[in-house]
Amino acid sequence: MPLEESKARVGLRFDRGTLVVTAAGGASLEGLPFIVWDPRVRAFRAPAFRYRALARALEDGGLAVERQLRPLAPLNAEWRALELRSYQTTAVEAWEQSGRRGIVALPTGSGKTRVALAAIRRLALPTLVLVPTIALLDQWCVQLSAFTSVTIGRLGDGVRRVEAITVSTYESAYRQMSMLGDRFGLLVVDEAHHFGAGIRDEALEMSLAAARLGLTGTYPRDPVHRERLERLLGPVVYERGIAALMGEHLAPLTRNRILVELDPEERLRYALHLEAFQTFETVVRASHPDARWQDLVRIGAKSIAGRRALRSWREIRRLLAYNFEKRRRLEHILAHHRGLRTLIFCADNEAAYAIAREHLVMPITCDIGRAERRQALEQFVTGRLRGLVSARVLNEGIDLPDAEVAIVVSAAFGEREHLQRIGRVLRPKQNKEALLYELITRDTLEAGWAQRRSRGLHSRERLRVRTTRVDVGPSLFGRR
Repeated sequence: MPLEESKARVGLRFDRGTLVVTAAGGASLEGLPFIVWDPRVRAFRAPAFRYRALARALEDGGLAVERQLRPLAPLNAEWRALELRSYQTTAVEAWEQSGRRGIVALPTGSGKTRVALAAIRRLALPTLVLVPTIALLDQWCVQLSAFTSVTIGRLGDGVRRVEAITVSTYESAYRQMSMLGDRFGLLVVDEAHHFGAGIRDEALEMSLAAARLGLTGTYPRDPVHRERLERLLGPVVYERGIAALMGEHLAPLTRNRILVELDPEERLRYALHLEAFQTFETVVRASHPDARWQDLVRIGAKSIAGRRALRSWREIRRLLAYNFEKRRRLEHILAHHRGLRTLIFCADNEAAYAIAREHLVMPITCDIGRAERRQALEQFVTGRLRGLVSARVLNEGIDLPDAEVAIVVSAAFGEREHLQRIGRVLRPKQNKEALLYELITRDTLEAGWAQRRSRGLHSRERLRVRTTRVDVGPSLFGRR
């Protein structure tokens, strides 16, 4: 037998989102990390995302590695000029120095996409970009097409076209990574904070890509979430907050908090519904002290009293979302800033459609079709539309650099979503000053939620913005 054939070696073969590990020539797999025995194929398997660490362990052990993979050819493209700000250049360099694996955390409006474009150009590896929504899928395809001469692939919205640079929704990647996991050398994950919580994490686990770049504007605080995310993408290699970029790279921000009152009838309804819900919650927590919201809903659905309590909770949210005083204040704000492009955020679609009807503002919700949504966004950019209202669709990813005023009528979400909403109006423009209004119902649960958001915002960002608290009347509007 020739000497070369008898040399100890290990085979690595991609198989349905995993690596099949086989030994030949007397190679021993004892003590090898990440592998488990699969009796169905009488071979060892390892998670695909452990490919680089596994191959390195084999080579360090003096074993030859035979790879049975199907990578796409390296990029052979012409690249257009790409100007980077100093912090974007630093972010790319920090990522490269960390072994081309890690997360860049930059606020909305600061140009995270440009960091990824620079990384793709430097590595010239076949690249898969993952995004959470169809709107972001479209946006990334446009930006990549403007940056490089290669045809951009697309996975999602009924299209399955794989190219050397491909953009995919999370859902499409989850469904198809078992077949595509060995094709790409670089994985770019936009809005990376969506991963690490167990939902669709397999999309990242089934990829062999050794180079991984996560992009996020709001890195998770929960240590378990962070640990899982870092296992899949690597640690945070570069982070700058809103406060560090405001004024030079982001528009300066004026934040106005407006306290509103429930009218007597609304206050009575609020008190009755709150008592009903809190009575139910107290009973549940007596036997389930660690119950989460999902547990309360599950338990409540099993009894008449529980279902009544959940209905009371929905009535509470409806009262806080868009009460009489919020209607009046919103009318004042819109009248005062009539000439500025304005984004209105609320807690649910019911409030969004009510605002749309009352003020003839275009709603952007999950019910609006893609073509109509795209047309509305284009008209907002050109100035034909001066206002948009949304419950959640505008929170993340959609690029609206001309937005000047954000009005948070009600918030159903936490600190991350609040930062995303603020970021919608922070994209810089000459002589631009961003304005944020928050309508908060006094002496209600909403006041506590807003206070926690505010504490988290200041502790995370140390924002130095002008904050006003206005109780009554149009005295707020003395500035413009």
